[in-house]
Amino acid sequence: MNVLLLGSGGREHAFAWKIAQSKKLKNLYIAPGNPGTALLGKNVNIGINDFEKIKFFCLKEKINMLAVGPEEPLVNGIYDFFVNDEQLKEIAVIGASKKGAMLEGSKDFAKEFMQKYNIPTARYKTFTLANVNKGFEFLETLIAPYVLKADGLAAGKGVVICENIDTAKATLNEMLNGKFGAASQKVIIEEFLTGIEVSIFVLTDGISYKLLPEAKDYKRIGDGDKGANTGGMGAVSPVCFVDDTFRQKICNRIIEPTIAGLRAEKINYQGFIFLGLMNNGGDPYLIEYNVRMGDPETEAVFPRLDADLLDLFEGVATKTLDSKQCKTVEQSAVTVICASGGYPDSYKKGFEISGIENINESIVFQAGTTLGDNKLQTSGGRVLAVTSLGNTIENALAKSYTSIAKINFQNMYFRKDIGQDILNYKK
Repeated sequence: MNVLLLGSGGREHAFAWKIAQSKKLKNLYIAPGNPGTALLGKNVNIGINDFEKIKFFCLKEKINMLAVGPEEPLVNGIYDFFVNDEQLKEIAVIGASKKGAMLEGSKDFAKEFMQKYNIPTARYKTFTLANVNKGFEFLETLIAPYVLKADGLAAGKGVVICENIDTAKATLNEMLNGKFGAASQKVIIEEFLTGIEVSIFVLTDGISYKLLPEAKDYKRIGDGDKGANTGGMGAVSPVCFVDDTFRQKICNRIIEPTIAGLRAEKINYQGFIFLGLMNNGGDPYLIEYNVRMGDPETEAVFPRLDADLLDLFEGVATKTLDSKQCKTVEQSAVTVICASGGYPDSYKKGFEISGIENINESIVFQAGTTLGDNKLQTSGGRVLAVTSLGNTIENALAKSYTSIAKINFQNMYFRKDIGQDILNYKK
């Protein structure tokens, strides 16, 4: 089949890498893609939200399937755009409908959904500028630290954790007064859950589902989980505490009520659900929904996925996912991000990247890269995702760091403690 993949980051490079292995693939196009995806298919210079140009391209190239990487086109309704267009409706779209994408597009919508369908989550309330004083009062009922979340999409930066009540009140005021633009016109305040986080990935056709390998990602810029939040500085899979018992709790308490809730609400959902969970004393609590695969978790999850991704997608499109094979490779995977110095704040671009050609023990997924003067150069904060498979996490870690030692670009930065919390985890 002819497939168009939307996106341009490390996640989409991992998607392209996995899709390219499929026996069902005829042609793979990536819009807009990056230099890494260009090695696996054909990049197309179309923006992910330019629906009319995407339509023209799909008709011109006889596209059979559209796979959506990032959340923004889903929140903006690309699924609905296709199914409601006479010329496009036969093209399979792997991604949530606009209403389904509200699970990520609106934290308030998501929390109401969790509450309605008895999905375990943190206590919360939602506030606007009109009732900011009620927000201050609610903060007084909580124990530090305090969690404040912008309701809308804020490029992964809309969650602020405050250590004291005065900072929390000041931050609430800033957010409601436009700190994150329209995304923080509403702010969710919720109680802080203790424990260790894990990312769970589900592929669903709206009726049945397949559970993909789990992962643990690392959001903070600095070793020891210090410093500013980022889009993610690394990931490991598997996660030691996700055993059969914990996995069954996730299925019974979170995944199955979620899919049943979507059906009850008559929300068409054909794609990925990413569950950000907290392991709180052996019980899973849902922190947030995302309506796509995570980044950089995808770069650690897909190498462990023993399945033909297009075959799974075909099952999603035809609502026969329950009949498809989806297994997990026993090996461990570790992804370490090589970032631009200064990220997630200001950083310089355009530095030449060398050494990737010397790597043979790891997979190097490109994220923030571009070609300039026929040379690979940095173009983003997160530049490369270096993934290795090993018989143990320690083995995979060693491979990734050995590979990173061969890579060079000016001001390159990476965390040196990825996976250490999992290696030292004690029940």
